[in-house]
Order: sequence, then C-alpha cells, then structure tokens
Amino acid sequence: MATLTVRNLDDDIVRRLRIRAAEHGRSAEAEHREILRFVLIGDGRLAREQAAERLAEFRRRTAGRGSPSAAELLGATRAGRMAKLTGRNKRA
Repeated sequence: MATLTVRNLDDDIVRRLRIRAAEHGRSAEAEHREILRFVLIGDGRLAREQAAERLAEFRRRTAGRGSPSAAELLGATRAGRMAKLTGRNKRA
C-alpha cells in the first residue's frame, strides 16, 4: 500500500475531519481513507446503477440501426477465412 501525506490543510478542515471521524468511530486517518475511497471509487451500488443507466441510454440511441449481431459478424468472418483457406470464393 502507498502512503499519502496531505500538507497545508486549513485548521477548519482538519477539525471537521476529526469530528466526522469521531461520529463514525474511526481515526482521522481512517476517515480520510474512507472519504477518498468513496469519492474516487463510489460505493459500488451507485456505480452499477450509473453503468446500467448509461447502457440503457446507449441502447435507446442505437435502437433500430439494423446492425448485425455479434454471431452474424463472427459467422461472416469465419466463412471468409474458410473461403480463403479452401480457395473458394463465396462472392463469385
């Protein structure tokens, strides 16, 4: 694990951190770690919800485009490779 030193914090910020830590039954250092983890990573549930919303929006925007499925693309690629290997040209 890495070590992070934070310098030049306002006294009021340090006081608030200590109060918040006491309210949560943690040391100021543990509270600082928790704040950083939550802000940078989130609580997991929120991240999943945001990802689901983004995926749903993407599906709405791309609906009806008629794009081939992954299975269809894979099948076409395999057929093309097989044609090259066997010397048969499916397009002719």
